[in-house]
Amino acid sequence: MEKSDLRKELKRLYSPKERPELVDVPELSYITYTGRGEPGGAAYTESLNALYSSVYTLKFASKKRGKDFTVMTLEGLWWWDDPSIVNLADAPPKQPWNWTSMIVVPDFVTAEMLEEVKPDLIKKKGKAVEKVRLERIHEGLCAQILHVGPYSDEPRSVKLLHGFMAERGLKLRGRHHEVYMSDPRRTPPEKWRTIIRLPVEA
Repeated sequence: MEKSDLRKELKRLYSPKERPELVDVPELSYITYTGRGEPGGAAYTESLNALYSSVYTLKFASKKRGKDFTVMTLEGLWWWDDPSIVNLADAPPKQPWNWTSMIVVPDFVTAEMLEEVKPDLIKKKGKAVEKVRLERIHEGLCAQILHVGPYSDEPRSVKLLHGFMAERGLKLRGRHHEVYMSDPRRTPPEKWRTIIRLPVEA
């Protein structure tokens, strides 16, 4: 059976360094859930339950069609109502944060497949699944860095990224993107590994 492992296929994107670098992110398919509220709060937790349920259901449905895939790690886009806020260090209190939780999937996973499995998923997991979507996202040129440590210390790495961008005459052109490489339930905060990725342009 064919099996896709995007971690290997997209190794450059998911094997970052602890120093800023530029990467070119191709157009990719993501299973997404967009919401608003405090990171780690009730709405955010609901989004993760719906997201993971959908991805694993799609994995099993795809296997029945002869194509399997490795479930990738959780990612998130974050932004704020005030468009002047572009730096995580300047973000307001957590409550008004907006986010899209997402997991990248192979191109053979389609929106039609998602719609086929949704009715049963909604019955089993609740109406939150209705907000799950398949989206194509093309970030293109990005500056990224591997942040090691608790999320509360991320402004330190974001500052390095913005300095790197300024040195190269680059500016932000998209949303703050995080890729969560560690399971916070099993890893101490000082060892959490998070990719911070910022779309840029000249």
